Amino acid sequence: MSRKIRYGMVGGGRGAFIGAVHRIAAAMDQQIELVCGAFSSDPEKSKASGGDLFLPGNRCYGSFAEMIQRESGLPASQRMDFISIVTPNHVHFPPAKMALENGFHVLSDKPATFDLAEAKALAKLVKKTGLLYGLTHNYTGYPLVKQARHMVATGALGKIRKVVVEYPQGWLATRLEASGQKQAAWRTDPKRSGAAGSIGDIGTHAENLAEYISGLQIEELAADITAFVKGRALDDDGNVLLRFKGGAKGVLHCSQISVGEENHLNIRIYGEKGGLEWHQHEPNTLLAKWSDQPMQVFRTANGYLCDAAKAAGRTPPAHPEGYLEAFANIYKNFANAIRARLDGKKLRADDLANDFPKIEDGVRGMAFIEAVVKSSKANAKWTKLNV
Repeated sequence: MSRKIRYGMVGGGRGAFIGAVHRIAAAMDQQIELVCGAFSSDPEKSKASGGDLFLPGNRCYGSFAEMIQRESGLPASQRMDFISIVTPNHVHFPPAKMALENGFHVLSDKPATFDLAEAKALAKLVKKTGLLYGLTHNYTGYPLVKQARHMVATGALGKIRKVVVEYPQGWLATRLEASGQKQAAWRTDPKRSGAAGSIGDIGTHAENLAEYISGLQIEELAADITAFVKGRALDDDGNVLLRFKGGAKGVLHCSQISVGEENHLNIRIYGEKGGLEWHQHEPNTLLAKWSDQPMQVFRTANGYLCDAAKAAGRTPPAHPEGYLEAFANIYKNFANAIRARLDGKKLRADDLANDFPKIEDGVRGMAFIEAVVKSSKANAKWTKLNV
């Protein structure tokens, strides 16, 4: 197939942050083309936002329902192949459901849905339709995160014993939502964000990263979440003990009131024979620690890395790559999976095009949120994930 993969965007209009990030990520490898969009719940703003992106007026829609209906009626040579959902959480499920029902693949911002019931319903629909569903847990796109996953999977660390993952931020240390700041307003609103604040926003990233690298699934947890800022309806800090299937233990900390912290996502994994350490502040470095030899330093874009890590890099060694490139790797792999479908090829489970978060990860993320909230309300009682 000699054409770009086409997509339509839901959300991400004027004044939005994450929509622009998605568009940059999608465009980076020149394999994907934005052809239409419903960029706002306000039809006029949606059309104006599409105009900003130089899309033809007849492909700038007033609602996601109109977009999906109209695109369904276009010839196969013109219509979109998938939709990208970049809205607040409460508008994730409706367009995903409608797109799947009308034959379109879906790539959604996280968390997958507003609540666990919606996530499970979506999983059933993905299975029924056989269409692709991806979730932009973009931190799994970093080359050295993939290297860490490979080293764990191939037994370099031995059996995993402990996982420590942290995601502190400081941007909500004051009641920023009261100022009208758009991002703060919806992320702290239970009607738009869901049952959790920091846990849903960044805690799910930490949960997903821990499971992705370790290859282990969280079985149960004990959580203590707090809304430190007076008047805030949802948590802005969370501390969670983890028990993984197979016996490993873990600690997960996320916070949006840690003053001075700037998206300091980091993870440490310890096995019987060694440990790994990775920080998003320096994403192109992975530390491997051993009891019987000096510490090793792995760097992005070097030939000694595993195939997945090498495929995720774009520039020679010492040329920094980061957040946008990691995001782009999710889009690249998702597009390659669609291209394989269009070419009639069946991908192996270990094919690089299959390396993107899926609906199963989305269900686990929502189950994590639900379990954390339930545990915290019960004074940090150990609570199993309802998956």
